[in-house]
Amino acid sequence: MLGIDPSAQSERENYKLLIGSIIPRPIAFVSTLSTDGGVLNAAPFSYFTIVTADPPMVAVSVQRKQGVQKDTSRNAVDSGAFVVHIADESYIDQINQSAAALPPEESEVTLTGLTPVASSHIGVPGIAEASIRMECVLEQVIPLGGTPDAPAADLLIGRVVFFHIDESLVDNGRIDPMKLKPVSRLAGNSYAKLGELFEIDRPV
Repeated sequence: MLGIDPSAQSERENYKLLIGSIIPRPIAFVSTLSTDGGVLNAAPFSYFTIVTADPPMVAVSVQRKQGVQKDTSRNAVDSGAFVVHIADESYIDQINQSAAALPPEESEVTLTGLTPVASSHIGVPGIAEASIRMECVLEQVIPLGGTPDAPAADLLIGRVVFFHIDESLVDNGRIDPMKLKPVSRLAGNSYAKLGELFEIDRPV
């Protein structure tokens, strides 16, 4: 085994080991609204997971640039809400395009030609093209890493207050992964589709 001390490496070197090892990663496509309500921001994040089901919560880690918050973090904190969409094959090209570095006053939704749709329980619109979207209220934001004056990331913990799910995906209360066709993130420019499924019985 190759032994590596992360403290002896650069941030980029550690980054490459993490994103190459922790795969595949689900992609949260997150929409937020600017403070004045005039710009609908949307961006993909693969540092994304479930926190708990009681109540339903998800977490998205939004990396900062030299300590400066990204639009997603700033907007989520200011408005107290955001929408998480599950990335799937049907609109992955637009999701990828939305990763372009735009100024705060420009909308990635407009750039990519995606369709805003009103949310039911929060003021932040979602994206109509997504088969699954989750309206989230910001439960907590935790600055992490970096230095106290310039954190490396904002961990956004959102409480899901409403689910929107394409009914064709649901069977007996369960989501059919083959119909969802989720897309996951690997390293570099690489993505992955769902691939072969298999089952193993859990021990009792």
